[in-house]
Amino acid sequence: MITATVEQVLLLASLFWLLAANRLFFSAALRERSLSDPSAWGFAAALALLLLALHFLLLGLVVNRWTVKPVLALLIVGTAFASFYMQSFGVYLDPSMLRNVMKSDVAEARELLSWPLALHLLLYAGLPLLLLSRLRIRAQPLLKSALWRIGWMALAAAVAVGAMLSVFQPFASMMRNHKEVRYLMTPANYLWSLAAVGAAEAKGAAAPRQPLGLDAQPGPSWATQTKPRLVVLVVGETARAANWGLNGYARQTTPELAALPGVINFPKVTSCGTNTETSLPCMFAPIGRRDYDEARIRGSESLLHLLARAGVGVHWRDNQSGCKGVCDGLPQDSVIELNPPGLCAEGRCMDEGLLLGLEQRLAEAKGTQLLVLHQLGNHGPSYFRRYPPAFARFQPACQSDELRNCSREEIVNAYDNALLYTDHLLARLIQRLQAKAAQVDTALVYVSDHGESLGESNLFLHGMPYAIAPAVQTQVPMVMWFSPGWQPARGLDADCLRKRAAQPAAHDHLFHSLMGLLDVRSAAYAPDYDLTRSCLRQPS
Repeated sequence: MITATVEQVLLLASLFWLLAANRLFFSAALRERSLSDPSAWGFAAALALLLLALHFLLLGLVVNRWTVKPVLALLIVGTAFASFYMQSFGVYLDPSMLRNVMKSDVAEARELLSWPLALHLLLYAGLPLLLLSRLRIRAQPLLKSALWRIGWMALAAAVAVGAMLSVFQPFASMMRNHKEVRYLMTPANYLWSLAAVGAAEAKGAAAPRQPLGLDAQPGPSWATQTKPRLVVLVVGETARAANWGLNGYARQTTPELAALPGVINFPKVTSCGTNTETSLPCMFAPIGRRDYDEARIRGSESLLHLLARAGVGVHWRDNQSGCKGVCDGLPQDSVIELNPPGLCAEGRCMDEGLLLGLEQRLAEAKGTQLLVLHQLGNHGPSYFRRYPPAFARFQPACQSDELRNCSREEIVNAYDNALLYTDHLLARLIQRLQAKAAQVDTALVYVSDHGESLGESNLFLHGMPYAIAPAVQTQVPMVMWFSPGWQPARGLDADCLRKRAAQPAAHDHLFHSLMGLLDVRSAAYAPDYDLTRSCLRQPS
């Protein structure tokens, strides 16, 4: 049994994390510096002292003799998990990423477990926990303990201030120009982000969502429509524009859509975020990315509530991890609950389950409706689980949940196979809508929530801070299709829209374009962000 004071244990833990969990932080901080330059070594040493003192101070504020071991045990395990995923996928543990982690479902979490993770936990959590279990915290008189703690905290604060002042100019420049680097300081990064998310969630839970579109009402076309009207919005998952066949990708990943007449492709679409937790609420908010305000978006009703208030029959069907609040209180179901035969296993379902009962919905359609289908799509890292064997066209395809076990070619092949399946889903959907064109006027809008990194610059998956995210995480595919009856009923010029599609677009346009398609009036509508408005023969 080893005897030590609380402060000695905290210093040891802080030193361990400095050496074992902050490789990415130092790599990013020193990226623009040459190791042959003595100032780079001085900068690195100052950062090391600052990080060591910072973690000691944070721990010293919350632990005592009785809590130090359980608190450190939790942090040791948490930091081991954090360092593994940061090093494996190149992610930053900012509040947005932590919100994603906290909202992950069991099936998603299961796919992120692997033998390399187990080995990492054994080395970076198991061994430190074994050492911690062998420690005995030395008891001291209360006054002596308090004075000892104050002295150590004062010393740590002096070291932190001295280290920062010694490199203040380059450090301030780095923090100003590369704010994301702070989210690589482990474990301070995930502790701060957890606290930020927790505070935001608590604040949001305490306040009701602000109503949106209290003035919403049907437009004039509702009074003259002779057939039911249905818009199907397919929200894609993790599909990136760079690999979308209709965008000119080197291999054809959208052969079925390419063969269908009337499909309008938008090749230059920018997402609102780099993860579902950010993008999904933003897509259904009137302000979008151009005036992004997370608190305002999460604290307000969504487009779906506005449409329902105007009389649109709204229904959300989910095959992923929920609607992130945008469909709260509205009719909804999930594919896993519907459990279509032959499409579900191990808590996940193939996306074709989203089409279950579509024929009946079309046969019973009345008035004006919006059906939202939320895909599982290309959700990683298990791309090979997202498509049936019949779509395993590109080989060899990665068959592992641990992407680093596969070559980049294998990863891309699995990813592209999953895109083939999305292409098939959309083509089947269009064919079913086309088959009922005599009875129902229909429109399809498909857009992905964000893109994906497939190993470029050693980055995988998504969720990078938006300011530094690569284009493959923010450029997404988008298509539209309209039944023959839709165009004359709404006065839509498809050739005009096809020309507009060649110009840049963004998630910011979705809210207002759907309002335009469904002809819903409200002060929340921004005509300049309606992609269809300029192509209406008689704009409403």
